[in-house]
Amino acid sequence: MFVLGWLLTVLGGAMLVPLFVDLALGHPDWTSFLASAIITGFTGFSLVLTMRGRTLVLRRQQTFLLTTSAWVSTGVFGCLPFMLSEFELDFAGAFFETISGLTTTGSTVMAGLDTAPPGILLWRSILQWLGGIGIIGMSLVIFPFLRIGGMQLFKTESSDTTEKILPSVGRLGVAISLVYLGLTILCTLAYWAAGMTGFEAVLHSMTTLSTGGYSNHDSSFAYFEEGAIHWVGIIFMTAGSLPFALFIGALLGRPMMLFGDRQVKMFLAFLALASLAVTASLMITEVDLDFGEALTLATFNVVSIVSTTGYASADYSLWGGFVVVFVFLLMVVGGCTGSTTGGIKMFRLDIAWKLYGGYIRNLLMPHAVNVPHYNGRPVTDELGRAVLLYIFLYLATCTALSLALAMLGMPALEAASSAFSAVGNVGPGLGPIVGPVGNFADIPDTAKWLMSFGMLLGRLEFFTVLVLLSPNFWKA
Repeated sequence: MFVLGWLLTVLGGAMLVPLFVDLALGHPDWTSFLASAIITGFTGFSLVLTMRGRTLVLRRQQTFLLTTSAWVSTGVFGCLPFMLSEFELDFAGAFFETISGLTTTGSTVMAGLDTAPPGILLWRSILQWLGGIGIIGMSLVIFPFLRIGGMQLFKTESSDTTEKILPSVGRLGVAISLVYLGLTILCTLAYWAAGMTGFEAVLHSMTTLSTGGYSNHDSSFAYFEEGAIHWVGIIFMTAGSLPFALFIGALLGRPMMLFGDRQVKMFLAFLALASLAVTASLMITEVDLDFGEALTLATFNVVSIVSTTGYASADYSLWGGFVVVFVFLLMVVGGCTGSTTGGIKMFRLDIAWKLYGGYIRNLLMPHAVNVPHYNGRPVTDELGRAVLLYIFLYLATCTALSLALAMLGMPALEAASSAFSAVGNVGPGLGPIVGPVGNFADIPDTAKWLMSFGMLLGRLEFFTVLVLLSPNFWKA
């Protein structure tokens, strides 16, 4: 409760930023942020004062409980501005929008963004920026100060298996936060130089590095005609998909920690091949496009989907059956471990492929010693089981959520793509309603709650949440 109190206090403080923006621009919606900040800040600070002075030593069970509670509580209080603003979203819609932001999913129930109050647009971007790596970095800095195992929490939120780059959790947290902030500033300047207004550049830089995908335009990146803006997005969406711990190693003079890492090389190669495949399809089906336009369209949308950002520069559901099926498959990939992306992630897919290759070799040469290796290290049986169990659980959850959404009346393609989009934290689905030119406003409230739960499961990588449902958890 003490830690949750501090998180809510920080969240209430963050609400002051859009408050001052609306106030400075003379928009009356600033009162919604004032009320939200007072409620959130008062609740958080009351918890801090009530629980101060207690010994803070977290056991493993409490760490799992804290991680899930932090995301749910920030989701509940973070949705207050959406309910009190001129949009007046109901609780289901506001919670969906907030969880979609915090989990960097990017699915939205809001329309009319082009004329929305600047404060609410900024709040959506702040939620995604905090949800990307800011919350993890903040936890790594604050928890050592509270004498709580910050690295233990970090491992429950991220599957990053990289060796410690810095000797202490606190220094690692500061370094990750600084890298994240520095890349956000660079992205802001690049967007601004490419043709965005200053406000647009700030909003989109936060949602690009967090691979979140919220935009201040209903048409997303299709609003921008400048090709340079799209390529800036491609570069920084890719950067947000790479392990941030390896960025630190590269900045400390060891660039091969980043560019020599197997999953980074596999991820970049996969992006290149997938982009070229969609480019070739566009050149065949869209005869009025030249190669440069097709390459930009294909690369931007492929990187957006694989990185689980969720921007769209065109309605790719109209690009033919091959692209629709290909996009559906791309939704499950994700970026690298230790990044801000969702999805299964390249590390697990690569490990699964190596296990498959090792199994085939054992069938052909049953008496030979075949031990798969990754980055020069043997893949242990424990790691192999964990990867395969995760992939099974991921696909089983997507299947169950697809069936549940279909039972609520959603068309088959939209139900399945919405489920995979929610669990993978991708953003838009496929189809006329929830596709890249639509939103989730018209789906049933029950579907919004189910998708919100799917977003949390995917963001916290299942086990952090599902362990709370085990009776043995509460007996330990």
